Amino acid sequence: MLRDSLRFLYYALSSASPAASPSGCKSLSTLLPDYETPGILPPSARIDRTLKPQGQRPWNLWDMWKYPAFAVGKAACLVRDVVAYNIWGPRRRTWGIQMTIINSLMRDVSRHSALADIAMVRMVMGLAGLVPLPADALVTPITFRVRRRNLRGIIQALDAQETGDRELSGEWIVGKKLWQALQSDHRSTNRHVDEESILVQSTSVDGSTERHCSRVVLYIHGGAYCYSSAAAQRMISIPLSKYTDARVFAINYRLAPETQFPGPLHDVVSAYMRLTDDLQVPSENVVVAGDSAGGGLCLALLLYLRDNDYSMPGGAILFSPWVDLTLSCPSWETNAAYDIVPSPGPDAHLHPVVMYLGDGLQRYLTHPYASPLFGRFEGLPPLLIQCGEAEVLRDEIELLAHKASLAGVYVQHEIYEDAVHVFQWFPFLGLVNAAFASCHDFVSFKLSELQDSSPKLLGDVCEARLGDDIDNDNVRVVRGDGMETCTGRRGVQEHMSHESRDGNDYESELYSWTSARAKGSEPVVSIAGTSDLLSADVGGVVAPSGLRRIKSTLPALVVRQPLVTKINGPYPYSRAPPRLGKTHSYPSITSFVDQFTLSSNDRIMTP
Repeated sequence: MLRDSLRFLYYALSSASPAASPSGCKSLSTLLPDYETPGILPPSARIDRTLKPQGQRPWNLWDMWKYPAFAVGKAACLVRDVVAYNIWGPRRRTWGIQMTIINSLMRDVSRHSALADIAMVRMVMGLAGLVPLPADALVTPITFRVRRRNLRGIIQALDAQETGDRELSGEWIVGKKLWQALQSDHRSTNRHVDEESILVQSTSVDGSTERHCSRVVLYIHGGAYCYSSAAAQRMISIPLSKYTDARVFAINYRLAPETQFPGPLHDVVSAYMRLTDDLQVPSENVVVAGDSAGGGLCLALLLYLRDNDYSMPGGAILFSPWVDLTLSCPSWETNAAYDIVPSPGPDAHLHPVVMYLGDGLQRYLTHPYASPLFGRFEGLPPLLIQCGEAEVLRDEIELLAHKASLAGVYVQHEIYEDAVHVFQWFPFLGLVNAAFASCHDFVSFKLSELQDSSPKLLGDVCEARLGDDIDNDNVRVVRGDGMETCTGRRGVQEHMSHESRDGNDYESELYSWTSARAKGSEPVVSIAGTSDLLSADVGGVVAPSGLRRIKSTLPALVVRQPLVTKINGPYPYSRAPPRLGKTHSYPSITSFVDQFTLSSNDRIMTP
């Protein structure tokens, strides 16, 4: 008790009180009207619309002393936070020493943005490629030419400029077990593909064999529209392929400031059209997914396709999507002390919004394709939205989930306790397993329930073209430590044949990249129906399900162990739940929420 009181006092004096209100002075429900009209900034906007893009600042010898000063200051901050962690406890209740260190390194870093330029920041973020990757997968880098497609709407002029010479790059990611299933029968000996070869087999715990149609995930990486790449986000794309049993195509769109809005949207639309038109993947089989700025581009893609009467994908998975470039929500202040995302500085230097929109800042700042929160969501496919309770984007993501639900869209919104921005990138967090297990349920079960005709069987031509794209001499196996163990089609086939004889099972593949729970142990399974949500109070009390709500405008339930959230559980991970009736969206906030906040602890949280 004394330690908790001292901890509270310490962080209160450090302006990082864990008890800080998540929603500021106004409730999120009252904020929603501020985002109804594109072109009108919310009163709480934190960006100056008069900012102009700046060139690289000139370097002079006097700046040399600032670099060691920055290093010394960060080292002192790190030591202070580590000492405070061991004496007073973590800044957030469930944080370990790893997250404490990461938070200490990233906190307030934007105040020193004058020390860097875009090239230096990209180089530092490129070090992510040195981080050990999840368990083995097959990765095939590709390039393709962008051709003119007579696109409509905002990118019509950009499409008209295409001559077929410009290239985009990306990579296919396929989990090993899925790759082995796709190599069955005629596929491994010739290029003839029949209907059976596109059915992916999965074996349940009772030994029965189940089949379902293949899906393809179009993954759009984050990085504030200015940084990162498809390869740097393999910490997400590899487990996403494993858990969803889907082939993942991660696109490298052009980055700002070299290419400004709507150029990246044009690249994403071109990648989607390549899947549906060139490779002939049925649009119902495509799931778009993205993190941070990539999540915003996912929504921009959906809005563009709907507005211009193109075929829509089957669903979308959004990891901490950035949907409000005005930076107007309260969580930009209340969670600034916890999140790993630095708040942009007051000037235009390295300001991601200014670099992305450029001279079109005033024109496009609240455009729905740039800030999707200002858009209309009627007619969009089902959405799985995951965010962290401690991230600066939390409030705008909650507003997005609420607004989409009011528009009749099926929304599965999950808020993970004490999690930071795009926490799925940190495999040492136990809740990461739960997040990807929820993606598995959403893709494998929920989408099929919501859309009776989805997904379709892939045709012979589609399978052959996908095979040519993925299974060629560019394919390589990426080991868990990031090393490429073999390259080329023949070498990969020999490697996979050897592993198949070793008898590695599916569960080993899923859980080998995180230590959240031991192999074979039963996951905690919990679900609460709409009636439970309606009969529970909104703030800090125990619901009839036995789980405690956290204080949030959109009610959430807290469970203190990594969950595999199932529908009508309890079921082991590999067994599909029974088919359910069609799930509806609800017009009220309380009835809208049907998913829960997940935590990395080991028991149910008590009030």
